[in-house]
Parts: sequence; C-alpha cells; structure tokens
Amino acid sequence: MCANFSSLKIENLFGLQGRVAVITGGSKGLGEILARAWVVNGGHALITSRTEQTLLKLCQELNQCGPGKAEYVVGDLSSKAGCLSVCAEIKKRFQKIHVLVNNAGTILSAPFDNVPEKEGWDDVFDLNVKAVFFMTSELTPELEKDATNLDPGRVVVISSAAAFNFNTEPLRAFGISGKGNWSYKASKGAAVTLSTNLAVTLGPKFITVNTICPGFYPSNMTKTLFDSIGESIDKEHPMGRSGTPEDLAGVFLFLTSRAGAHVSANHILSDGGAIAAGKFT
Repeated sequence: MCANFSSLKIENLFGLQGRVAVITGGSKGLGEILARAWVVNGGHALITSRTEQTLLKLCQELNQCGPGKAEYVVGDLSSKAGCLSVCAEIKKRFQKIHVLVNNAGTILSAPFDNVPEKEGWDDVFDLNVKAVFFMTSELTPELEKDATNLDPGRVVVISSAAAFNFNTEPLRAFGISGKGNWSYKASKGAAVTLSTNLAVTLGPKFITVNTICPGFYPSNMTKTLFDSIGESIDKEHPMGRSGTPEDLAGVFLFLTSRAGAHVSANHILSDGGAIAAGKFT
C-alpha cells in the first residue's frame, strides 16, 4: 500500500495562494521579475518604488493577468525615515506578511581618484545596505506573526555576484575601463554579511533570511551594457548566456515557498558558474 506523500507534490511544495510579499524596488528590472513571478503563481504582491506612474502601470497589468493581486506604495527608502514611512503604510494594509524582498538598490561607477562621497558612497550604502536593515527590523513583527518552524516568515535580500568578484573593473577584458564600482561591490558584500547576521537574529522568531546573488541579467541597470557588449559577455560565459527571468524566479520561488522553509543564512549565486570559472574577474 502506497504511503500518502501528497505533501511532496509540486502544488504543495511551491504553492503561494494567499501569501503576501513586499518587494522593494519592484517596479522594474529584477524586482519586476520577482513581482511577476509572485502574482502569476497566485500570490499577493505589494511593490514599492519612488515612481508612482511606473508602479501604477505595472500593478494594473499584473491585476489584469492574475491570478494573484498587486498593489503598491510610493516611497524613497534611502533614509530611515523613508523606510519607516513605507512600513507604516504597509502595516495599515496588512497585519501579516509572509515575505519581504529587499531588492531596491543603486550603483555609481567612477574613476578611482574621483569617486564622489555622497553619490558614490553614502547614497549607495544608504539604499543597498541600510534600507535592508531598517525594512527588515521594522517589518519583523508582521513576518513573525503566525510563523512556525514549518512555515516561517521569509526575508530575501537581492545582493549580487559582484559581492564575490573582487575586481572593481571586470569589463577591462571587453575594452571598457577607466571607471570602477568600488562602493557597489562593497555594499553588496555588506548586504551578504548583514543577511547572515539577520538570519541568526531572526531564526528563533521563525524567520529565514537568504540572499540571491545574480550575475549578469538583462535589466534597466545593465541595458546600456548589454546593448553594447551583450554578445561578447555571453560568449565569455561558461554556459554561453546570461541570466533569464525564469532563472531568477526559480530561485526566488524556492526560497519563499514550503520547499525552502528549512533554508536560511544562505547566499545563492545565480550566475551560471561564471564566478567559479574565473570569468568577469
């Protein structure tokens, strides 16, 4: 007689029906991919960004397509006050959230001897690191509510493969040099460490914290780069291609569903093995 293993079915391992995810910086780029993945699988997405027009357009499209739902909060997360303001609005709408995705981020490349302090360092760390902490700490009660060790709250931090690539001018091989992304790499490395700190702190509250570290993915941030040398990047890649929406969504859905409930303090490289192969370093 066969045992009942219905809990191992795909719909039970990866089902998102009725689950709420807050996705910062979710109106475009990688955040948009995550929002689409959440809604198309029946989840309820609350997306934050600074630009209401972009948010409105995306949410209208997502709600028309379904089967999940999407709504938004406009806000600037580059300060603690901005984070608290956005969280206050989220708390008005939801007593419980299942997932927080800290995706909002920024980058500034500049010559080594001419990196501006505010735009080059302060602004980058404010959004890429400090906002991760303030959003997570402020929404911990909503993530903890009704959480169990089998169905914990989830925090996903979108870092970057750049956190593990210590060459600040990785595009020299493609004839592009003169500018580096020192603060960006430092901030993404800090986000990885912070995620581990948060995982240890929040584990007893039944909240997992993990980091996704994407390699080269087509996005708003990388559009100019891909338009100019996208084919060369793909040829250099050990798998002959860059990342796709399906690649990122798959990791995200694993970490935020029942399938990933026992995974915490992990940093998942989604780069097709490029860093391990010594590419783009």
